[in-house]
Amino acid sequence: MSKVLITGGLGYIGSHTVVELYENGYETVIIDNLYNSRIDVLDKLEKITKKKISFYKGDVRDKDLLRKIFSEEEISGVIHFAGLKAVGESCEIPIEYYDNNIGSTIALIEVMKEFNVKRIVFSSSATVYGKCKVVPLKEDSPLDATNPYGRTKLFIEGILKDLYESDKTWEIGILRYFNPVGAHKSGLIGERPNGTPNNLVPYIAEVAAGIRPHVRVFGNDYDTKDGTGVRDYIHVVDLAYGHVLALKKLDEAHGLLIYNLGTGTGYSVLDVIKAFEKASNIKIPYEFYDRRPGDIATSYADPTKALKEIGFKAKYGIEEMMEDHWRFQKNLYIK
Repeated sequence: MSKVLITGGLGYIGSHTVVELYENGYETVIIDNLYNSRIDVLDKLEKITKKKISFYKGDVRDKDLLRKIFSEEEISGVIHFAGLKAVGESCEIPIEYYDNNIGSTIALIEVMKEFNVKRIVFSSSATVYGKCKVVPLKEDSPLDATNPYGRTKLFIEGILKDLYESDKTWEIGILRYFNPVGAHKSGLIGERPNGTPNNLVPYIAEVAAGIRPHVRVFGNDYDTKDGTGVRDYIHVVDLAYGHVLALKKLDEAHGLLIYNLGTGTGYSVLDVIKAFEKASNIKIPYEFYDRRPGDIATSYADPTKALKEIGFKAKYGIEEMMEDHWRFQKNLYIK
């Protein structure tokens, strides 16, 4: 049976997508360098899926390793998650971000061409919309990334568009994620960043677990209902299923497809804290800090196109997102 190669498949979104693929009749092969993931996730994936999963440790920029994978496995398509992903860090080490994120994509495409595998779904981001102030954000909203991380996503989108224009036999899906949170219902896999969390919900979870004293809320003077930033949070399982739908769509309709994956609903930072308090039954202390440079007041998706063309609609609300996230984090922190 042909398989889907998942780059960065032991990471947060990649691992959940592996589960959804198996639940929908696909098999997977994973490549991951374990830079921001852990090898024990592989055991947990095999426990959830009850399948033996082919795994290759290494960097996607290693074309010899990619050739080995394509030679040994019957790869029919690729979902490309692998990449550095912290906005703040990207401003400190931009060259590493350009080298890793863009370099890995080019190496991957070159090897895919060698083996005549021309189906790829790319993990992009709502950061490609930059400071676009008109919400909800649509796929044809202006693109203008404001940091090196976002620019790598935007550049890769451009590379894939140019690739398709040069060779229409490629089948390309570009998925722009909003803010993934939550975890698998089993509590076995979830978001587990190395070091200080860059994202809000894992940070809240560490406060709930007593690891950090309070949540840092950056800005309370935005033009929003409570003064804090509003974002579109989407359950990672919903997001993962979106990749399955994109692959199925490429089976039917060849071409270049671009979709927002979000709920279409914005939640403020304080909304999220309150939902986490309800899910965990723990009071979450927080303090206000100055706004971060580049942050905007409100960002949420218009998911209409994904609903219309691939049948994507998020099932889970903010309370289930927090419940599932806390179940996973509790397993880590509270013995």
